[in-house]
Amino acid sequence: MKIAYNLLWLISIAFHVSGQNKDPRPNIILILADDMGYSDISSFGGHFVPTPNIDRLAKEGTKYTQYYNAAPICSPSRASILTGMFPSAWNFTTYLNDRRSNGLAEQANYLNVHAPSIATILKEAGYATGHFGKWHLGGGRDIKNAPGFKNYGYDEHASTYESPDPDSLLTATDWIWSKKDSIKRWNRTAYFVDKTLDFLGRHKGTPSYVNLWPDDMHTPWVPEVNWQYTDKFPMNPEEEKAFKLVLKEFDKQIGRLLDGLDSLGLTNNTLVIFTSDNGPLPSFHGSRSGGLRGSKLSLYEGGIRMPFIIRWPGKVGSGITDSLSVLNSTDLFPTFATIGRAKLPPNYKGDGIDQLSVLKGKASGLPRAKDMYWEYGRNTYAFNFPKGRDRSPNLAIRSGKWKLLMDYHGKVTELYDMETDKMETTDLSESYPNVVKEIKTKLITWRTYLPELTPDRANSDF
Repeated sequence: MKIAYNLLWLISIAFHVSGQNKDPRPNIILILADDMGYSDISSFGGHFVPTPNIDRLAKEGTKYTQYYNAAPICSPSRASILTGMFPSAWNFTTYLNDRRSNGLAEQANYLNVHAPSIATILKEAGYATGHFGKWHLGGGRDIKNAPGFKNYGYDEHASTYESPDPDSLLTATDWIWSKKDSIKRWNRTAYFVDKTLDFLGRHKGTPSYVNLWPDDMHTPWVPEVNWQYTDKFPMNPEEEKAFKLVLKEFDKQIGRLLDGLDSLGLTNNTLVIFTSDNGPLPSFHGSRSGGLRGSKLSLYEGGIRMPFIIRWPGKVGSGITDSLSVLNSTDLFPTFATIGRAKLPPNYKGDGIDQLSVLKGKASGLPRAKDMYWEYGRNTYAFNFPKGRDRSPNLAIRSGKWKLLMDYHGKVTELYDMETDKMETTDLSESYPNVVKEIKTKLITWRTYLPELTPDRANSDF
């Protein structure tokens, strides 16, 4: 009897293990912080509060110091990740607002459902797909007809106010945050982590792709404290004290995610990427950007260069820093497609590069094979911040070691050597006129062939 029992137990264990391992492709979790600066976290030089859990990812994985988002603000940055294309191609050049503002900014009201989606191709390849956190690619304010998450390939979702289907526990009022919300502002990251772990637990045996996109570290910084709440915020949203408390809690929740993966037995077959959608605001005089020039809303490095960490046990080296490889948010689409054995959409013309070999440690030190382009704002309505030294021209290109910034009409042109001057302190445009001419031609040509969206068309439906 005991032998029979042991045999049945062994059979059940074997079945359970084989059920979990029937598809060897890894889970993919993309953690996208909101408005996190390049050096908010300790492993990238941060000094505000210790971030041991995010640093754990760096110790157990690889960090990259030259990762760029395709925009210095949320909506177009997120669109570049989802599509693998520079967001101007889909009429995204600033954040999505109400219909009037989007029209004046000459941009769309939501991401076109015909745009390629990484979630869609992974779902078609057999992945379970979930989005938990901020969306900001359509919906909210007076955009009532934005397509739902399923149109972009997501099986499940839980999102905030700025989405086509906000979670009622997060949106007691018609705004981004309210003290009446069932899930308080300081518990939102924990809520999204819980959703992620529950989703992964229910899909063991099937590879999963999850966007974990919290809205920390975006203002308002609302820590769990005993202060009396007045107006919208418990204290001035630009106070460093509030920022530190929220960052500490955010790091704690990343630790809960990693511990949860351990408990589910999923750590070894889960690829985790940690990064941010754009630079910080406020930047505390550049201290949140490691001294890089610029902030959110700027095409200088502080607005577009982000921390980037990947942990993938057995596939990615641990405790390694790659300072040579130049990565872009558009690279995630083709890279995830390769990892997930997904087919690219027919006639897909993405702007990214499959960086799987780089993620596995094969940094060549050669110039990036594709140039990177940026456009922030089509006109002065959309492109009016930040002020002072951090205000950049509205177009930029990085070609090899050179980064050129210019206004579309060519009144301002700046050239920087990214190998020797990542702080962008010395404009070399007068010293290298031939370089300026060559790269400027590329940038103007790229901008000239982008689709135009008039205010009338911006307010129409696709």
